[in-house]
Amino acid sequence: MKKAILLSILIMTISIASFAQQANPEHYRIYDSKGNAADIAAIITAVGKADAVFLGENHDDSVAHLLQFEIFKRAFEEYGTKRKIGLSLEMFERDVQIVLDEYLTDKITETHFLSSSRPWGNYKTDYRPLVEFAKEKKLPVVAANAPRRYVNMVSRLGRASLDGLEPTAKSWIAPLPFSSSSKEYSDKFNALMGGHGSENILDSQTLWDATMSYFVAEFLKKNEGALALHLNGAFHTESRLGTVEHFQRYMPKGRALVVTMRYVEDFKTFDATKYAGIGDFIILTDASQPKSSR
Repeated sequence: MKKAILLSILIMTISIASFAQQANPEHYRIYDSKGNAADIAAIITAVGKADAVFLGENHDDSVAHLLQFEIFKRAFEEYGTKRKIGLSLEMFERDVQIVLDEYLTDKITETHFLSSSRPWGNYKTDYRPLVEFAKEKKLPVVAANAPRRYVNMVSRLGRASLDGLEPTAKSWIAPLPFSSSSKEYSDKFNALMGGHGSENILDSQTLWDATMSYFVAEFLKKNEGALALHLNGAFHTESRLGTVEHFQRYMPKGRALVVTMRYVEDFKTFDATKYAGIGDFIILTDASQPKSSR
């Protein structure tokens, strides 16, 4: 038993140490919104002027996950003595916040945390290092996503179906009625769906966006002067749409910074027709690198 515990600790230490290594600069390029060359230092400077930083990823992008860890760590090192830093994650649903908090404060073991929190399949390789860093530094972690069962409910039955939820269940989603998507975001989403979407499906996506932004805004309102770094799929925040739009509704004076990450074959070339304006910073990563598995 003692050997098993020691082995578990050793594996955890090696895992975090290896993940904490910086991403190889040969496998990514950083640009500003117009395509000018930039770097991590420029992002960290911009982070200091923001309230919420939205890190948009492809969920299986191993290079992007290394960069997210580096941005989070460097933001803490730069601003952690001046501001409360919080990590916010699409990857955990709001109804498991209590489980996440219990783990962060050592009330429960990691085994019980994982068995009760419905982590994504790539949690251990891609998100665990950030959570463990937050745990080590005693930083809050926000489970920001709407419970998937309610997202599914809206896609099947429409947004009005949420009205019948119990008060506790309603506390796990954005306040009702949540705002509709902007036309620009709706058009983008419908194009992604190839014309096969519906109002209910769009509303289910909007619930997702609104809930994440609401809990990011709530964290900031409860912690004056704080800084939130939120991870989500890039589609949710590209071009400052979706989650960012809802964040501005919940926190009109909130300063949002969008970093959009995409893996592409020609990551050393900035194609303005594809990438201009999709983020305040755009990180193109090497598509030839091994992908994470969910």
